[in-house]
Amino acid sequence: MSGLYLTPQHEQLRQAVRAFAECEVAPRVAEMEQSGAVERDLVSLMARQGWIGATIHPEYGGMGVGHVAKSLIIEEIARVSAAMGAAVQASQLGMAKILHFGSDQQKKKWLPQIAAGSVLPTIAVTEPDSGSHVLGMQATAQRRGNDYVLNGRKCYIGNSHIGNLHGIVVRTSKKAGRRGLSAFLVESGRPGLSVGEHIPAMGLRGFSFGELILENCRVPAENLLGVPGDGLDVAYSSSVLYGRPNLTAVALGIHQALVAETIDYAQKRVLYGRPLSELPTVREKLGLLTSRLTTARSIAYEAVRLLDQGKPCDELLINAKLVNVDLVRDSARTAMDVHGAAGLMTRHPIERLFRDAEHTYAPAGTGDIQILRLGQESLGTEHDQWSQRFPSPLPATGAAA
Repeated sequence: MSGLYLTPQHEQLRQAVRAFAECEVAPRVAEMEQSGAVERDLVSLMARQGWIGATIHPEYGGMGVGHVAKSLIIEEIARVSAAMGAAVQASQLGMAKILHFGSDQQKKKWLPQIAAGSVLPTIAVTEPDSGSHVLGMQATAQRRGNDYVLNGRKCYIGNSHIGNLHGIVVRTSKKAGRRGLSAFLVESGRPGLSVGEHIPAMGLRGFSFGELILENCRVPAENLLGVPGDGLDVAYSSSVLYGRPNLTAVALGIHQALVAETIDYAQKRVLYGRPLSELPTVREKLGLLTSRLTTARSIAYEAVRLLDQGKPCDELLINAKLVNVDLVRDSARTAMDVHGAAGLMTRHPIERLFRDAEHTYAPAGTGDIQILRLGQESLGTEHDQWSQRFPSPLPATGAAA
């Protein structure tokens, strides 16, 4: 795959991130699994590497290395800890709204801080009663002089407990249909904004994806992203161009880890005097795992390669998320089959990887949502593709520095 999608600079970046992940992230995985608490210090350390700013142009202090490089960063971290891969991708997703819709003033103020790792952005769209149905949201913002007053609840917000700049999409009009939603930047310390209790989930231990509560939270009108009515575009563009490929990369990192772990286990586990890997049925499963991983990787990187080249590729980004999630969940079950009862024990990483794989399904749209979007794409869309409207800011030859 390297010759098709990756330059030597990309490979250099991969090795640097891998070394960091092995040195700084791997030793903390066991503690995160045991405590289930939000891992703040490690996320801050990763942010200070500049990785949140992978696609931020150097004029704002970003790395400016593009979407392929961004996927490499997420994949390599998620290979060691899906929770920390999710933390990096969530703030990259949160950054996208400013990159695409921010005013010059907002970009100059926030993008350098995000690139430096001193600000962790989030994006808050999902609500308890509407889920993936964005137009069904109930959270509101009402104009009051030079301010807007926000009320409502948002759930499953990546980096909810450690993010300090939330991009929140709310309803500003009940009559405007698709143009009834708007997006605002809300700093974490604003009165009226609170964070719900952190509830550890089945997987991704150490990652926070909780609830934001808005109770008469007043923000200045200058915190509006774009213009009134841009909220749906903020949500959809960020999801397609960042959410889908980012979750694809998390799934790919998990997939890579579970295949490597299963091969290693099959070679070391001795049964009836010979390695488990010598059994034909086990070799078939190992072959199936390898086939799925190869397919998943090719689909993932073809999509972001085209995104870096500024070519229309919305459906490929959507499909990459659908296929990678389906394949990693299938492979997690196959890997557990190879491990047998041993796979249920927490001393084997496969148990954690199995749980983490399930967490890639819902974010940025469930599989059903991806299929629905692909069906809409096949029938034609009412707007230009997001990958055309917001092409990569990098030249087609952009690669890792």
